[in-house]
Amino acid sequence: MPQVVIANRLRDGIVVFLGIDHNWVEVLQDCPPADSSTAGEELLRLGQQAEANQEVVDPNLIEVNERDGRLHAVKMREAIRTKGPTVRDDLGKQAGN
Repeated sequence: MPQVVIANRLRDGIVVFLGIDHNWVEVLQDCPPADSSTAGEELLRLGQQAEANQEVVDPNLIEVNERDGRLHAVKMREAIRTKGPTVRDDLGKQAGN
């Protein structure tokens, strides 16, 4: 199953994803998923290197799938993290969906 790296940006705590050119992006759609376990391990290694450089904290691989031309996190916990706080749907990333 395709995977992406998710983490929290250290300076503000925002959930980020390892995107194109290994830049951290705030939107899941802006990152290419790894399509093999080897590619996923390489992305995770880059995430761990960013953690060592104090850019992000807690980088992890998460499984994603594509529905209707958009990436979606497979597990509920990660789906919630991609959208922001759940206490009010008029705040966070879900406000723009």
